[in-house]
Amino acid sequence: MPSRYDHLQQRIAGEQQTFARPLRSLLRGAPVVCDAALPLSAAAALMRERQVGSVVVVDGAKRPLGIITSHDVVGALADGAGASAVAERMTREPFSLPAHALAYEAALAMLARRIRHVLVTDESRLLGVVSERELFSLQRLGLSEVTMEIRLARDIGVLAEIAGEIRKLTQALVENGVSARQLMALVSVLNDGLSHRVIEIVRSRHDLERISWCWLALGSEGRLEQTFSSDQDNGLLFAAHDEAPAARVRERLLPFALEVNKALDACGFPLCKGNVMASNPELCLSLQEWRAKIAGWIESPEPKALLGAAICFDFRSIYGDDSLAGQLRERVHGLAARHPAFLRLMAANALQAQPALGRLGGFAFDNAPGAEGTINLKLHGARIFVDAARIFALAHAIASTNTAARLREVRARLGMSDAESAAVVEGFFAVQAIRLRIQAGARAALDQNRVDPAQLGRLESTLLKESLRIGRELQERLALEYQL
Repeated sequence: MPSRYDHLQQRIAGEQQTFARPLRSLLRGAPVVCDAALPLSAAAALMRERQVGSVVVVDGAKRPLGIITSHDVVGALADGAGASAVAERMTREPFSLPAHALAYEAALAMLARRIRHVLVTDESRLLGVVSERELFSLQRLGLSEVTMEIRLARDIGVLAEIAGEIRKLTQALVENGVSARQLMALVSVLNDGLSHRVIEIVRSRHDLERISWCWLALGSEGRLEQTFSSDQDNGLLFAAHDEAPAARVRERLLPFALEVNKALDACGFPLCKGNVMASNPELCLSLQEWRAKIAGWIESPEPKALLGAAICFDFRSIYGDDSLAGQLRERVHGLAARHPAFLRLMAANALQAQPALGRLGGFAFDNAPGAEGTINLKLHGARIFVDAARIFALAHAIASTNTAARLREVRARLGMSDAESAAVVEGFFAVQAIRLRIQAGARAALDQNRVDPAQLGRLESTLLKESLRIGRELQERLALEYQL
C-alpha cells in the first residue's frame, strides 16, 4: 500500500538540488540595519522606505545584536511606545547561519524554530538576511505538511503512527540519494518536533507548577546527528521557583520524565540501554547539581567521567526554559578553560579510536565475533570527527553542538585553511552517508553501524578511504595540539 507521504518523498528528493545552494548566493543587496538607540517610529519609517519586513540591529563592527520586525513595530506603536529605542523591543541573539551554509539548513531552522528570518554572517559580521518568503519562494518544502501533522496530533498513538511514516519517508530519501547533510538535518528536525509534541501531551497530565525545567537532548540528538539506529539520550535540568529542595522537585519530575521516555519509545526511539535518560535520577538534576556533576568530571576525571562527559557535553535544549541550558553551558566553558589537563585527557581518550585504515592503504577490520571482515563506522569512522570537534569546541568556548558547525567555527582559531576545513566537514558527511545507507537497508539484527567494505562500490570505497585519511589527519592535529 502506498505511504501517505509518497508525494512528499518525491518533492523533498526533488528539492535537494534547489536547496543545496549556499546562503551567500541568495542574498540580494546589503541588509537594512540600524543602531540600538534608533526610535521605534524611525524604524517603522525605515521599513516602509526600504520595503522590508525587518531591520537588523547591529553594533559598530556590523555584528548583529538583535532583529526588529514589522510585527514588533506595530505592537510598539499601538502601545504608544514609538519614541522608545528599538533595543527595548528587538529579539536579542537572532538565529544566524554562516554564508557557506545551505539554503536547506535555513529552511529546516525556520520550520523547527518557527521563525521567519535567518541572518547570514561571515566571521560574526552580518552579510544579509534571508526571509521565509524569499526562501520558500524557491520551492515550498513538503516538510511543512509533516510538521503540521505532528503539531496537531492529540495523543501518543497518533504520534507513533506519524513516526512510523517518517521512518519510511527518510529511508526512501536515502535510496533517492538525498545527501547525509540534508538527511541528518531532516531527521533531527522531525524528531525534535515529535519529542516536543510528546512532551507537551505528557506535560498536561502532570503538575509541574512553580518549576522551571528544561528537557535536554544529549548525544547524537544533542548534536542534531541522529541516524536510524539512534536510541534515546536525554536529561532534565530544573530550578524551583520557591527554592524547594532539589530532591523534592525531582520526586515531582521523575514520573513525568518516565512517561515521556516510555512515550518516545512507543514512537520508535528505543530506551537507552545505558539508562542515559531523564527518568534516571542521576540525570534529572537541578542547575546546581548539574554544575557540581560537571565540575566533578572536569576537576577529578576518571574513565567513567570521560564517557559521561562525551555524552552530556553535547547537550541541547529542545523544550522548556532555554536559559537554564545557557547557564549550564557557561559553566562548562568556564571550567574547561581553567582545566586544560581535562581536555588533554579527553584528547588522549579520543585518540584510542583509530580510523579503520591499514598500513598498506587498505581497510583495517576490527573482526568482532560473527562480523569478521567488517568495520564499525560509528566507532572507527564518525567518532573520529565527533570527538575531535567536541574537544576543540570546549577548548574555544564554541556553543554549537553540531559536529560540522563546530569544525567550521573552530577553523580560524586552529589556523585551518578554508579548503582543509571544508575537506574535514565533507569527510565526516561521507562517513555518515554510508552509515545511513547501510542502516536504511538493514533487515537483520546485525549491528547497523557495521559495513562490509567488499560490498561497497569502487567509488564509494575510495571515498570512504579518503574520508578516513582526513579523519586521521584531524586526529594528528588533535595530538599535536595536546602534545600526545
